[in-house]
Amino acid sequence: MDRHGRMHADADGIATTPIPGIMFFRVPAPTGSVHAIARPLACLVVQGTKRVTMGTRDFDFGAGDSLLITADVPIVSQITQASHARPYLSLVLELDLAVIAELAAEMGPVAVRDGAPVRVEPTDEDVAAAALRLLRLLDRPAALPVLQTQLLREMHYWLLAGRHGAAIRRLGWSDSHAGRIARAVALLRAEFVHPLRVSRLAAEVGMSVSTFHQHFRAVTSLSPLQFQKQLRLIEARRQMVEGASASAAAFAVGYESVPQFTREYGRLFGVPPARDVRAARERAAEARPALSA
Repeated sequence: MDRHGRMHADADGIATTPIPGIMFFRVPAPTGSVHAIARPLACLVVQGTKRVTMGTRDFDFGAGDSLLITADVPIVSQITQASHARPYLSLVLELDLAVIAELAAEMGPVAVRDGAPVRVEPTDEDVAAAALRLLRLLDRPAALPVLQTQLLREMHYWLLAGRHGAAIRRLGWSDSHAGRIARAVALLRAEFVHPLRVSRLAAEVGMSVSTFHQHFRAVTSLSPLQFQKQLRLIEARRQMVEGASASAAAFAVGYESVPQFTREYGRLFGVPPARDVRAARERAAEARPALSA
């Protein structure tokens, strides 16, 4: 895994693969806090340690552990243990709702348990074995188009069959509250630069506005407006790190007022845009030599 990550990792330590939904992380040093609205995923840590914060809860995990996120939720993540000799290594699988729904229907009903959207547990052996087979497939590019679909399906199966299964199944229930909110989130992600009409989102998923507000916050921990705001600010930060000015990024993500953008950026990230982006670029420049070594 380290070899694949070292060959393909970008300045943030992220290495994409030809397998849909599979990414590696290879980071050679502890990091600062990174804000994101996570998609449903499973993260299997091979080396190093990481902390993820959701709301007031901290989740610390390391080699042999898996982080599971079963909703689109705001998180703050930080790699806490990594070095050039022993970089932080993990494999991330973005959960496929269609595959989950199909497998859950074939596997039959199970008892419904705690619906916490973020959890950490030891990695199931069957999940780790399926992940290893996916990794080995990267060295056999001719086999990828033939085998990757069934191996991804197998990894989803073992996740459903393991200790996280009940929580993951909710993602495949299109008519459940979680499934409806997931559809609303997908629409909001696609159109976050436009003015938010909560009534439209509620109608799209067949809920009243008050019921939609209640379930949206229960699933994501944010109101729809707060969710949109974080999407805008995170995307604006990405654009600025890549070279855009604060004003250009603000207007690109839907803000009409640069001072408002600056205030809200400072509330989320803790520092003004210019200072935050300058520090992010410096960290990226320092990381490049280690990532290419």
